[in-house]
Amino acid sequence: MSSLSVYKGIMQRTVAKAYYKLLLAFDKDIFEFCRAWGEFFAVLCDRGCSDNFAKCLTETVLFDENAFSRASAQGIQKELPSTVLNAVQRDIDAIRKLGSLSPDIILNEYKYKDELGTLSENLPLWKCGRPVSEFSDENTIDRLAEFYFRNGCGVFARYKAFIWREHDIQPVIHPDSIRLSSLKGYDTPRGIVVNNTLAFLKGIESNNCLLYGDRGTGKSSTVKAILNEYSKDGLRMVEMPKERLSEFPLLVDKIAPLPLKFVIFIDDLSFSGEDKSYAELKAVLEGSLAARPENTLIYATSNRRHIIKETFSDRDGDDMHRNDTIQEMMSLSDRFGITVNFSKPDKEQYLEIVKSLAKESGIDTVTEELCAKAEKWAIQKGGRSPRAARQFIRQLSIE
Repeated sequence: MSSLSVYKGIMQRTVAKAYYKLLLAFDKDIFEFCRAWGEFFAVLCDRGCSDNFAKCLTETVLFDENAFSRASAQGIQKELPSTVLNAVQRDIDAIRKLGSLSPDIILNEYKYKDELGTLSENLPLWKCGRPVSEFSDENTIDRLAEFYFRNGCGVFARYKAFIWREHDIQPVIHPDSIRLSSLKGYDTPRGIVVNNTLAFLKGIESNNCLLYGDRGTGKSSTVKAILNEYSKDGLRMVEMPKERLSEFPLLVDKIAPLPLKFVIFIDDLSFSGEDKSYAELKAVLEGSLAARPENTLIYATSNRRHIIKETFSDRDGDDMHRNDTIQEMMSLSDRFGITVNFSKPDKEQYLEIVKSLAKESGIDTVTEELCAKAEKWAIQKGGRSPRAARQFIRQLSIE
């Protein structure tokens, strides 16, 4: 295990590190050996892998970033020197063998096994189980290369949702799990965004999207559901706060070389007339010297069609070319290739959403009384919307 080279990075993972400590305790006293044993088993339990250690160990290989995984993600692994490929094969063989070592084998190899006596019978035992499918035959290198090419490597293989924070891309450990099938109504505007995303994933030239309209109509949910639907096809999403738009070039420099497709998500986008940061977004969309890479699209949501808040007082003042200024402010939304409207549903559309959600929740009978309650709920919530409909059905389930 000490001689791992290309995949030496897995030694920094919690399970592999605890396992290595246990192996190093082979010639230590009983106290040190038993403590290392207990720590390793505790880590396995924390990861839910006490009945499948081999899977846990080999899975770390899938998410390791190294020379081989980076080259495979770009489809150029065959260009690596034979010395590197030989080292990869050697590491794979070693990891496969390490995952197959049963507790009985380790106890039998312990230097002071005779002194353990009946203590060994009380030590908790794990099961080796089976490695991940990429390790299931002799073509492991090719299968790993295919995995990296499909899913990327390192953090981008392990996670699908990210946020730009502190000048770096940081994973979202527990992203919103909403699916497209859970979103009711708005099939036409949602379909436009989905079709644009599918074209993007197929390598067809696609457009940046602005989803605008009334609150609670499912704009943000649509974007998040698209990620959950197509992450298996290589789609990843990075949420970028509006106040960090000036750092957009730093973000794209990090993701441009990767084989995955990225949607940069800017949620609840709006600017006041005095907020000049909208100029930074205009440059990001079109006009910047640093081009947006081909593997990147921008999806933004806003409650405003023109994004920038305008008041009647904005039309007064001492600006000699005020009309030009207003047109400049309004031109921001025009730089999105696609603008999709999510407006409040009318009564009929709202009740159709309620009925669909009720059926999905196991409420078979949709009565006039139920519809009346749904209408009353919407009034209390300030208007009809898919969000109000979903909240109503949840409340109904509680009652």
